[in-house]
Amino acid sequence: MLELFQRVALATDVPEDGLKRGDVGTLTDFAPHPTGGERGCIVEFFNAIGESIAVIVVPESSVEPLRADEIWSVRELVTVV
Repeated sequence: MLELFQRVALATDVPEDGLKRGDVGTLTDFAPHPTGGERGCIVEFFNAIGESIAVIVVPESSVEPLRADEIWSVRELVTVV
């Protein structure tokens, strides 16, 4: 079960925001679907030095909790124009 303010990883790419599967963000809120579909997750992403770079809403199935058998890595962020 996902909880507010936990770190989560994207399960899918979000190319319109320059984000990729595996990028880690903080779950800041839940958003009900306007027509009763899958609820959304509002997730904030930060760069390696802690600056906020994106706040997005994705379906709950597009994020997953972090696991003990995973390791973080760093990649260059490609700015979407």
